[in-house]
Amino acid sequence: MEEFETSSSAKKTKAIYISTVFGIAMVLLMVGLLGLILVHANNLSRYVKENIVVNVYVDETTRETDVLQLQKQLDSNPFVKQTQYVSKELAARKLQKDLGEDFIKFLGVNPLSESIDVYLKAEYANNADIEKFKAQLLKNPLVKEVKYQASLIDKMNQNLASITLVILIFAGIFVVLSVALINNTIRLAIYSQRFLIKSMQLVGATKGFIRKPFLLYGIWHGLLGALIAIIILVGTLYVAIREIPDLVILQNYTEFGIVFLGVIGLGVLIAGLSTTFAVNRFLRLKIYDLYR
Repeated sequence: MEEFETSSSAKKTKAIYISTVFGIAMVLLMVGLLGLILVHANNLSRYVKENIVVNVYVDETTRETDVLQLQKQLDSNPFVKQTQYVSKELAARKLQKDLGEDFIKFLGVNPLSESIDVYLKAEYANNADIEKFKAQLLKNPLVKEVKYQASLIDKMNQNLASITLVILIFAGIFVVLSVALINNTIRLAIYSQRFLIKSMQLVGATKGFIRKPFLLYGIWHGLLGALIAIIILVGTLYVAIREIPDLVILQNYTEFGIVFLGVIGLGVLIAGLSTTFAVNRFLRLKIYDLYR
């Protein structure tokens, strides 16, 4: 009979620990998903900003060698990510494609100028920095005109800032809820062991001795939950990329690694602290309080 009760108790404890691990895993999974959304949103913002074009038009009398020299100077500018030389012929082909007809035959001459398409680094893709960059360019005698869509850039930056703020607010709220959920899950698991804790205390075990195995189990459960969450996150990323191939341009495996390490760190930290607080609570209780 005693052996049956021991076996039944062990199975119950094992079931509690398994449910604790999966409870932690599900909470960390949501945190990880939110982290990946933040990473993709940040990379999307950077991608959009780095594809803003500043058109630098040169004087018609400028030789091609001088234009290419100007392009090299622009490539070395700290504002610039990359440049593309657009000859009169290439500009004409692009415009013909957009118009759907050959305007050169109609006009009898190619009226377009040679230009350089400049793509700025994301941190400089705002109207204030672009105006500074434009002022620098116009000092060069080869540069006839600099054009960019100021209103579009301003609107884009406002929208990206608003979206980022909303995601960060949700992230903050979700982290707080995650801490609370994991804490409650672990407290319930420790609650089932309250009589064991008090029994060990009554036979003379120190608080540190009692706390240590529970703390190690708590950290182990947090680590297991984090690993389960990461496996699911990797699977989710794989399916997302397979279904939406264009997401490849937003992939940054270094940032993904940081998110995964954050999930592991959060799981271990919250599990460890929650276990410590829960065990300390039952260590302070009187025997008759254990039945309440």
